[in-house]
Parts: sequence; C-alpha cells; structure tokens
Amino acid sequence: MSVKAKYQAVLDLGAQLGIKDGDVREEEGVLKVKGEAGTPYEKDLLWDKIKEIGGESPSDIKANITVGDDSIYHRHVVKSGESLSKIAKHYYGDAMKYQQIFSANTNILNNPDLIHPDQVLVIPNL
Repeated sequence: MSVKAKYQAVLDLGAQLGIKDGDVREEEGVLKVKGEAGTPYEKDLLWDKIKEIGGESPSDIKANITVGDDSIYHRHVVKSGESLSKIAKHYYGDAMKYQQIFSANTNILNNPDLIHPDQVLVIPNL
C-alpha cells in the first residue's frame, strides 16, 4: 500500500473541511501534506486523523497545516436539539464550559438556555 493510500482518510477529511492551498506529494516513502485549515478546531481534526492512522509520531507523513483564523477555536452552526452544554462537551470535553461559549456570543444570545437551529456560534479559544 502506498503512503498516500494509507492516509487517504486524512486527504478526504481535508477535502470535506475545505482546506485551502492544499498540496500533497509523496517523496521517498514520506507523504508531504500542506494546506490552510479555517480554524484551530479543523487543524486538530486533521491531526487527530493523522495520529489515528499513523500513531502518535508517524514517520511516514509530514504535515504543515496552518490556520486561517486563530482568533477563535471554531464557528459552530447550531442543530436542532443542541444545548450550549452539549456543544461545550463536544469541543472542550466539559459540558460546564458552556458559560465560555455563552460569554463569547452575548451579541446574539440573551439566555444560555435559549439557542436556535442555524445560529452560528463562536467557539472561543480556552
């Protein structure tokens, strides 16, 4: 199996996330990947997928992933049935960090218990 085939799931994820200025080359058994993720969260997703496939310190891939907007962690589009605590659990692993999300979105939210589908929330860096 080629190195590119081994990491095809990473390349597919990059396409799904809309990674900009992507470049993929295989040289001497090492896959070289570069591109720009929209947010730190998207960059983390790519690195998580790389580690899932290649382990903590893979030697057969070199990735240079930059971030277009590092002023926030991510932008989240609210789906039906979500709450700030559920969103906080997803991004931070801690439902109690919903207050940080609420505080970052007081321009569109008046109550942390009242969010609506299709609202775009800023997920702040912690």
